[in-house]
Order: sequence, then structure tokens, then C-alpha cells
Amino acid sequence: MLLVDLGGAWRMKRLDQAEWLPGTVPGSVYYDLLNAGQMPDPYFRDQEYEVLELSNYDYEYERTFQLDESAVAHDRVVLLCEGLDTLAEVYLNGTPVLNADNMHRTYEVDVKPLLVIGENRIHVILRSPVEYVLRKQAERPLIGCADAVPGISHLRKAHSMFGWDWGPQLPDLGIWRDMTLRGYDRSRIEDVYVTQAHEPGKVSLDVRVRTNGWAEGSRGIAVRVTGPSGNVIETGVSERTEQSTAGPDGVLQERHIPVEIPNPELWWPNGLGEQPLYEVEIVLNELGQELDRRELRIGLRTLTVLQGEDEWGESFHFVVNGIPFFSMGADYIPEDNIFPRRSKARTEHLIRSCAEANFNTIRVWGGGHYPEDYFYDLCDEYGIVVWQDHMYACGVYELTEEFKENITQETIDNMKRLRHHASLGLWCGNNEQEMAWDEWNWAEQTSLQLQADYIKMYEVLLPEIAKEIDPNTFYWRASPSSKGSFDKPNDENYGDMHYWDVWHGKKPFTAYRTLYPRYMSEFGLQSFPSLKTVETFTLPEDRNIFSYVMESHQKNGTGNEKILYYIGETYRYPKDFSSLLYASQLIQAEGMRCGVEHWRRHRGRCMGALYWQLNDIWPVASWSSIDYYGRWKALQYEAKRFFAPVLASACEEGTRVALHVSNESKRTAKGKLVWTLRNARSEVLRQGERAAEIAPFATAELEQLDFAGEVDTKAKLRETYLEYAWVEDGEIVSGGTVLFVKPKHFGFVHPGIQAVITEAVDRFTITLSSEAYARFVELDVAELDAIFSDNYFDLSAGAQKTVTVLKSAMSRPAELAELQERLTVRSVYDI
Repeated sequence: MLLVDLGGAWRMKRLDQAEWLPGTVPGSVYYDLLNAGQMPDPYFRDQEYEVLELSNYDYEYERTFQLDESAVAHDRVVLLCEGLDTLAEVYLNGTPVLNADNMHRTYEVDVKPLLVIGENRIHVILRSPVEYVLRKQAERPLIGCADAVPGISHLRKAHSMFGWDWGPQLPDLGIWRDMTLRGYDRSRIEDVYVTQAHEPGKVSLDVRVRTNGWAEGSRGIAVRVTGPSGNVIETGVSERTEQSTAGPDGVLQERHIPVEIPNPELWWPNGLGEQPLYEVEIVLNELGQELDRRELRIGLRTLTVLQGEDEWGESFHFVVNGIPFFSMGADYIPEDNIFPRRSKARTEHLIRSCAEANFNTIRVWGGGHYPEDYFYDLCDEYGIVVWQDHMYACGVYELTEEFKENITQETIDNMKRLRHHASLGLWCGNNEQEMAWDEWNWAEQTSLQLQADYIKMYEVLLPEIAKEIDPNTFYWRASPSSKGSFDKPNDENYGDMHYWDVWHGKKPFTAYRTLYPRYMSEFGLQSFPSLKTVETFTLPEDRNIFSYVMESHQKNGTGNEKILYYIGETYRYPKDFSSLLYASQLIQAEGMRCGVEHWRRHRGRCMGALYWQLNDIWPVASWSSIDYYGRWKALQYEAKRFFAPVLASACEEGTRVALHVSNESKRTAKGKLVWTLRNARSEVLRQGERAAEIAPFATAELEQLDFAGEVDTKAKLRETYLEYAWVEDGEIVSGGTVLFVKPKHFGFVHPGIQAVITEAVDRFTITLSSEAYARFVELDVAELDAIFSDNYFDLSAGAQKTVTVLKSAMSRPAELAELQERLTVRSVYDI
């Protein structure tokens, strides 16, 4: 039971300096130096390089705490360290108690003999991660990310802290998660694992409880399950039902406690149903005295990945409660290089943004860290299935006995911590390592021994741990992988796939339409963040994408060149810096739409599209759809459309257009597909409609149109567009427009967009109209952030578009007059 929370105010200093500074736990060295005015903001201009030097030193933290006689009187008192980053030496009252070397692990040590009544002192020395990895790399070179400090595979620390092609080299260090003292008497709970058996009309839980007892006594375990509506089911066992074995520190006992839940409320991913959650409370007691407790929150569901031979190869898709569903989402990276700046509120904004954009899946990428408990709590609440990578990415690891023991405990710690979450969909061994051995010539650069170590780690060790610790969650070898053992790991017909020829290979967006992956788990295009974000890290003279500062905030070596390449392929040369940023976001949105719509049109063959990447670790040009400050880019709004449960999409080739409707919902979509061929002033040239019903979880081609007769000259090609929509009960559910030439060649005329804003109690409403066709209409408010119900949309003359802004979705309160004065509207015409 908790005795002392050692979080809060500490003091800290560099080991070779005399002056102590205020410190914070949980926290970090960078965070404390920033607060003390001893370090510049590494996110401003190019100050990251100066800050990197600070990681070459060792640091120390210390504090005192008080204990009374009752605290010291417990049978056992343990020091629980839930996050030490990373090379940490811990001392209690002058005695060394722990040497840690893994950021991803939880460490616990019995410290009762060292504690005294009254004042106690805890002292932590943190060694330089940079000095360590460089020294180890000199001794034993290992391949790692080219954009990172060399040698990162030698240290179990979030690799992205050392730099990536979207993040700076800022390997912070510190006590990054809770540190507590906990006291136990007679016995304690070692482990709880809840499994589910689903039957018609009920779910049977098996609550497996493992305890460690070191004193004689008559003990029992009570289990209390509280349902979403408040109904309670209670049960328990006594020691007479125990299975016992002797352990080094006491008697280990395992008990299986059955709990039957009638009329269960099932948990569903976002878009497929609700997310009811059940509270499970487990209490270990003796003669009415509580000795220990655990509290979990679970969702009742079955969730796994189904693989089976079919006409294209082998399927790969999630199945929830018996229903296969198409994964829609993005890849998640750490939210900040300076960990104490993260918070549940920031993460909730991100996960809520996913849900609002119709995500049902998120992939936690393997180059960062295992997120906080609240990340998974939020995914549970919002219905976002988690593809969870283990923390290995783009590098070679040497499987020594010491490394094996270290990562084994790391894996056990995190599987036990996370396995009860309703949102946990699969465990994945690593990011891009199998593919790298196959495609990046690692075998020629290293050794057969290191290649064999790969197989031992990801195809033997980790799956064996998964089978023992979390057998009910699907384990996948790597991302991407097909059949394992380096057998064409990026084969589109098996497993999952990463595709980067669009972007790195400069292929056109339409290259996505040549691929039919079973599950596309990574693909992307870069963009710049908004001008508001750029202004946070630049001075006016820096605001040119080829300035030193802007290039410092672009970690992909040829990133700015590629952004300009795709802008040049799509739009006319932007007239100013702001227009360039805007255009970059449009090409990103357009490229991702082209891929996702194609794969949704081939639902069944393809069953997932997760784009790279959801978020940023700092303010930067990157592949993200939501920038560091939580601002939605054009891609996030486009994702809301292309991940819509019922999606209308178009596939154009020359003057021919195929119109499809894809239905990723439980209901039959009943409506009509309407289309209109228009000129640049939105005058109607031809139109049609077709009533249809699209079955649940199905996709259909509804129209094959050819406009060769209407668009029979080059001039007409440059001034004609197709508008289409799926309409139900008179409301547009999904739609878009198609050009027959590149936007840069289209004859846009001044759209003369008008916006009228009105106010209600909880929202503002913006009604827009135009005098001609407007493409990618952007709404923004100067000096204010807001999430609009829709943005970056197309608008035809004669139509009205209504956009709402909830006051709760604004960065601060605002009056109607301010919005009327500061609202800006632009479209592709203004580039």
C-alpha cells in the first residue's frame, strides 16, 4: 500500500557543478534547467544544437522525506521506480539500492532495512546517455537510424530522443515516471490477469490472482465488478482454494475467481458501437483487514487479427466481436521531446481528434516509448484500437545474455501493465527491421550472428513471452512482415505493408492505386505546419523554407525539396510564404486521400490504412496531420472525410470516372449517388443520380461515367470539374470533386467567397457561399485556434456550406465580433 509519493519538489544539479537547482519528479533534466533559466528553449530557432551538449554530462537529484513509526513497522517496504531515464544509480540514506539501465522497465527493491524513523534521504545519479552510446558504439558498431546519435541500439531508451527524420537530437534524462514507497504486511498481490469467455447472453470472466505470502494466516480475495450502469457483481475465494508453490520471498499462490456477467454490454471500436467499460476491483484481505488491492478497467469484447488463405494470398485484418473491420487511423509517435510537457489533457485532445476524424485504430510506433496508462484509458474511452509496437526500430541489436534478460523483463512489465485494456489490439515485435535486413543490405554490413539474433528476438523470445503473459492478444513479428524469416517482408499479398515510393521515390499520388496491400500500416507525405506554428520557432527573417532555421526544423534530408516537388507537380508557384505552407498541406491531404480511398474501394482485399504520422514531437515540417500544438492540418480534416463510415469516392482516368460508395458500418446505407458536371463558374453541363443500397461492411462501384463528349478539347479539360455526393434523406453524407487536369492547369476564377457568422449558446456557425468553384476552402482565425466541423473543403457556386465551431473547441473564449473581424478564408485560387 502507498506510504510515500516521492514525486514533487527535489533538487538537482550537474554532477561536476556545485550549485543546486530546483528539480521536479516526475520530470527531466531539460525541464528543470529550462525552469531554472539555465538552458535555452531547444525548440526556438536552432537552439537544439546548444542543448544537445547538455546531455554529455551526468546529473544528480536528491530529496528528503519523513517516515513515522507506523510506516517503518510494515513487514516489507519497497521502493517502486516506474520510470528511470535511463542510466540511473539510486541511493537511500547513503546506501546504493539500484542500478537501472532501461527506461522502459519498472524497478522495485525492498528497502525496509535502510529506512529510519524521521528524515530519510534519496539520491539519484543519472549518467550521460550520449557518452554511453558513443562509447559502446566505438566498442561494437551497430546499425541505427541515420538521423540519430550513433549507437542507440546499445541502450534501452526511447530511440527517437536521439533524433529521427522528424525530430531533433535531444536525449533528455531524468526520473520520468512516479517513484513511491509502498508497504506490505503478511502478503501482497503480485499479478492479476482477467480473461473473458463470450457465450450467448453472458460473458464469463476468469480473474486470475497471484499473491505472495510470507506469514501464516487465513486470507481471502474479494472481486467486485461494477458495470457501466452501476450494477455490481461481487464474489471471492478463501485460501482453501489456493494452488501454492514456495518462492524465494514467500509462498506464491494462484487463484482463479470466476465472475459471470449476464446481459453484457459489449465494447466496440469507434464507429461500430459504444465503449462501455467495467470496473474490476480485487482486494486481498485477512480477518477483515485489507492487505493489498488492484483496480482495473476492462471492456467486454473479443478482438484479434484473422489470417486465412484467399484468392490474393493471405488475409490480415482485425475482428471485433466476430466482425471484421477496416482499420482507419495513423501512426503515433511521442508527443514531446521534453517529457514533463506531456499531459493527459494534451493526449486527450489528440485521441479525441482521432475519434472526431473517424479513426478506429492507432499504431504506437516502436521507436519511442510505451505510453502512459492514461493514453490507453483514453483509447478505451474513445474506441481506438491500439496496434502496439515493442520499442525497437530501424536498428540492429545484439542479443547478449544481459540484453536478453533486460528486454525480457521490459516486455513482461509492459505486457502486464497494458494487457487488460479493451483497446489493445495486437503486440508487434518491431518497426521495419525485418524489411531492413531484406532490403537495406544489413546482412552485407553486419554478420550472420546479428541476423540470427533478430530471429531469436522477434520470432522466438518475444512471442514466447507473449504466449505466457498475454496469450489472448495477437502477436505480430514486425511491421512490415509477411511470413517471417525475411521472406519478402513487404509483400503486398501477406501481412502488413509500408510504402514510401510516393514521397521518397517521388512517384505520383496515383501510384497508390497500383497497390493492393492486405493492410497498409505506413505511408505518408510531408507538409509544413501552419504559419501560427512556424511563428513560434522563428524570427521574421527566418521565414523562408531554405533558411537555416527552417531547415533545422526539417529533419528529413531532402524534405523541403520533395515538398516543393509535389507542390510543383500540383499547384502554381506560391505567391508568398504563407501560401507555400498552405499548398504543402494540400498536397499532403490530396496524396493521402488518393491512397485511402483506393484501398477502401478494395475492402476485403485490403483491410487497413494507417498513415504516417498522426502527431509531432516538436514544431517541425513533417508527415503529421496534427502539429505539435494540436493544430489540425488539412490532412486531419481530409482524414475525417476519407475515414467516414460511408464514403463516396471517385477514380478518374482521362475523361472517365468511376464512382464508388464504401460502407464501413453495421447499417445498410440507403440513399442516392448524385453527380454534376460543371464548368469553372459552376454552371451545370450534365448531371445524373442513382438510388442504391450498400450493405454493411461492403463497397460498390455505382457509376462508370465518360465525359469525352462534353470535355472534348484541351480548353474544356482545363475548365470542367465533376461534383459528386452520396445523399441520404436529403443530406450529403460524403462527396467531393474531380478535376480532369492538374490543379495548376485548371482555370480557376475568382470565387468571391462570402462568410456569414452567427452565434448560439455553445457554438458559432459560419455559412459560406461562392460565385464560382472554390477548391480546398480554408477557414482560420487570427490569434486563435479552433477546430471546425469541416475545413479545406470544395465549394460550388449556388451552394451553401455550413460550418460550426464549438466554443469548447476553441483555444480561448471569443466574442462574435472578434471572429467576424479575424476570420480568414482562402482557396486554391489564392495560392
